[in-house]
Amino acid sequence: MAYEMKIRGTEQEVKVRNPWAVALLPIITLGIYHLVWWYKINKELKAYGEAKGYDLGQNPTNSVLALFPGALIVIPALVTYYRGTERVQGAAKIAGRESVNGWIVLVLYLLLAPGMWFYLQSSLNEVWEQEAEALPGQPSPPAQADAMPPRLDDQP
Repeated sequence: MAYEMKIRGTEQEVKVRNPWAVALLPIITLGIYHLVWWYKINKELKAYGEAKGYDLGQNPTNSVLALFPGALIVIPALVTYYRGTERVQGAAKIAGRESVNGWIVLVLYLLLAPGMWFYLQSSLNEVWEQEAEALPGQPSPPAQADAMPPRLDDQP
């Protein structure tokens, strides 16, 4: 269920990813997928922020370096997760979506980190599906289940 999309009005691309893959692939790949995912979402958030005129991050490479090797001294990893969560919250606010709850992210991180990754990716997917359009030649994402039904007065 990964779909490449383009942020409206720009050439920047984002990807709607399967949250289950985001949560489980790091276990299978011994953490490599998580580092790649963290870099990619931070890069997408930076591009989205620039497209909308907001600062949602400056250097995705630093975010990854804070995870590895920064996790060896603990604090950099905590800081990058905190700031990454703030970026996802900022993107949701810009898009007019309900933002992720920082407390839920903290509890998920402490109890089950893959749950946190699932939660963050799910929120990003909602933002991307609202703010981006499918690339030419790619199928559009399936209609969201939470889409508003048509108004009664809109029918002929």
